[in-house]
Amino acid sequence: MKIPVRIPLARLSLDPHRRHGQLRDYFCDKDAIATQVDDQWELTLGWSGDPYRYVDPRLEEGLIWWGGNLDFKDMATARKRRGRLLLSLNDTWTLESWSEWLARNPKHHKITVLHVDDHKDLSPPRIFQRVGGWLDPITGKTLILHQPETVTNAIMSGALGMGSFLTPFLHYAPITDVRHLCQKPKCTGTIDSSIKIESFPDNLLDTSERRPGVSLIPDNKGVGAGRYRFTSDLDDWLEGLGGISEREELGGVDNVSRDQNAILLHIDMDYFCNRYDGDSDSIEHPGLLNSSLPEIMERIDELTEALHRHQLVQNLDDIVIAFSPGFYPAEFWAKSCDRLLAGLGESQWLDH
Repeated sequence: MKIPVRIPLARLSLDPHRRHGQLRDYFCDKDAIATQVDDQWELTLGWSGDPYRYVDPRLEEGLIWWGGNLDFKDMATARKRRGRLLLSLNDTWTLESWSEWLARNPKHHKITVLHVDDHKDLSPPRIFQRVGGWLDPITGKTLILHQPETVTNAIMSGALGMGSFLTPFLHYAPITDVRHLCQKPKCTGTIDSSIKIESFPDNLLDTSERRPGVSLIPDNKGVGAGRYRFTSDLDDWLEGLGGISEREELGGVDNVSRDQNAILLHIDMDYFCNRYDGDSDSIEHPGLLNSSLPEIMERIDELTEALHRHQLVQNLDDIVIAFSPGFYPAEFWAKSCDRLLAGLGESQWLDH
């Protein structure tokens, strides 16, 4: 669906190459074409069908495995749900899944997000702050997080996009306990921070508006409500959430609350291997997290065994697994997905 948006001429460069860069920086995962109409730019947004836009030279192998005769432009909306589990290609759909969970659980109390990813996903989404909700500036519609159809519409329009889905959730539920598991080289230990809810000015569609943002303030005060733990250690990641871990048996965790709470698991497969990182230069110069398939399988087993060890697998309220085309290599999708689903006790998906 092509959606036109108009902005003042002064907001974009008249130089076509610089203008292309400005639009790519702002929209990132959608293609935007600017056409001058009198004293304004008319922006037309759409999902790209150009395979080179998605970097991975073997991407078609992944699409064949996924099924449904997907075109490249269809990847942005591709997702499959069964019960508590959502499989998607783009991880922005994690927010739709969480919105559906919120709609089913209006009286939720404590929420823990288990965020498995090579990225924090805390960028400001392209939505404007309003009392009681947000405004999608592309469609002019209201976005209310516990109304899933409004979240779906905002993802489809491009207002909610890559790298920003966690931000509006934390604005809605700021006392969420976030546990972010990340591998080297981005993460080499454990850093605890408080979550600071804030806003930032928009720099393109309407410079008088503000977009929701999140900052992390390191303080090493442990885990809990309104906290963000960034760690490469599986036991630190799951501290205090389930059964007794080996570390706790050794006396390594003190005074951690074990009150019942909802646990939402998000796994971006680029946690296991981020060869491309959305950058075409990575074809010639792969990223530092360029794991082999055996290494990925071993890491999957370590992750699911940790969830079992902490007695969490059956207590996960929502699970989203995203394959991140152009980040996680498509030739690994099939085998790694089967291994992960089996480890999470979701073997009924293996016949899909």
